[in-house]
Amino acid sequence: MSTQPAADVDAGEVDRLEEIARRIRVELVRAVNHARAGHLGGPLSAADLLAALYFHVLRIRPEDPDWPDRDRFILSKGHSSIGLYAAMALRGYFPVEELMTFDAAHSRLQGHPDMTRLPGLDMSTGSLGMGISAGMGMALGARLTGRDSRTYVLLGDGECQEGEVWEAAMAAARHGLDNLVAIVDHNKLQQYGWPGDGPDGRIPPQVPGELVAKWTAFRWRVVEVDGHDMAAILRVLAEAGRGDGRPVAVIAHTVKGKGVSFMEGHYFWHTRAIKPEEFAIAMADLGEPLPTGQGAPA
Repeated sequence: MSTQPAADVDAGEVDRLEEIARRIRVELVRAVNHARAGHLGGPLSAADLLAALYFHVLRIRPEDPDWPDRDRFILSKGHSSIGLYAAMALRGYFPVEELMTFDAAHSRLQGHPDMTRLPGLDMSTGSLGMGISAGMGMALGARLTGRDSRTYVLLGDGECQEGEVWEAAMAAARHGLDNLVAIVDHNKLQQYGWPGDGPDGRIPPQVPGELVAKWTAFRWRVVEVDGHDMAAILRVLAEAGRGDGRPVAVIAHTVKGKGVSFMEGHYFWHTRAIKPEEFAIAMADLGEPLPTGQGAPA
């Protein structure tokens, strides 16, 4: 895994990571289609971020998931678990074929991450708001034990309505945890959001600029990025690693359902079963050929 500064990453590395993000999207759509249940919009919006983290940024050893000096990653928006599982499978934590067990009763790959079942998970998540608190504890623990590991927490923008997020934000800044990075997947749509005249009768969970203003007010170093521009993501995450005594909040502007034409920008694809003809369109949108007879329109 590359550890070079993002400014030195050439076009080939960006292309490699973009292809991995595409494969993450393909595998998560396949798994949800096979399970006939699961979340789609949020995992698709986070795929580029997950590719950058798991294949370029995080100091990890898939063959030794409990390595004490590893960086920690927490998917606070735990309902997007299938995106995390796809990234982990492609990174080598477990066989890609196991993704087809997603959400089955016997599976290690549950609808929300369960660290007691799947090695490589640093936190069981699902109750929104908890992840950033756990991440703060891990970052503080690293400092107290003299380790130079970093902790990354991926949150949803709707999740940032939870009071626990801001309690953790206040405490992390007070402790000066510059080894903690919060990344907000700001796709501007949530399943149970504010009614309005926006896409499908929803308005974003925050007004423009609100997240930047809030994280800044809690004394975090705040940066914004296009969450689908791989080169920009790498630059921002490299800069986030240069501590200045403050935790870092990355506001990643994304599109819910990114990569699948009929899902992009629609809140009702937060979670929904896929019809056979929709699955065929999704695979075509993602540049993935279908096996003969699979998912073809009736």
